[in-house]
Amino acid sequence: MAGPSSRQVLSLYRVMLKESKKFSSYNYRTFALRRIKDTFRENKNVTNPEVIQELIEKAEANTEVIRRQVLVGHLYTAEKLIIENQ
Repeated sequence: MAGPSSRQVLSLYRVMLKESKKFSSYNYRTFALRRIKDTFRENKNVTNPEVIQELIEKAEANTEVIRRQVLVGHLYTAEKLIIENQ
């Protein structure tokens, strides 16, 4: 199997951001977005293809967790925070 491409990593990054923006809770949404950006930024200089592949697999698993949490979050509605009403 060929090593992971930068296109694959960028696509995964975009998918994770897109899925995180679906959180109905402001706090979860901002936390997830910040965490994703920070994690990708921390690992941007990794060059070992095996390590990159492990990170991709971990990110794909986390994307599925985000999707499930978004679904659960939509089952329980809450009032919007003051910051969201602006």
